[in-house]
Amino acid sequence: MIKRHSDIVLEITAHDPDTVETDLNTAVEIAREHALKECRHGILVTQHGYTSYTVAVSRDVPYGQTYEQRQQSVNSQTEAGLGR
Repeated sequence: MIKRHSDIVLEITAHDPDTVETDLNTAVEIAREHALKECRHGILVTQHGYTSYTVAVSRDVPYGQTYEQRQQSVNSQTEAGLGR
């Protein structure tokens, strides 16, 4: 499922790999169309968990580029011994 927060931020939630891939590709294409109109920013894809992602047009990403990042959760920091 793709939930549109604005023209530049889309949230993806899916529970199977095929749907994740399809929805991510669709969201990136929507973001790319918006970024092309502005000719200023790139696209940032953030994984928040196995089933949750956001795709955003970002001023932190150069125009014409798509960056990916994984947001580390508090639980994984604690499990790795980093949150103590």
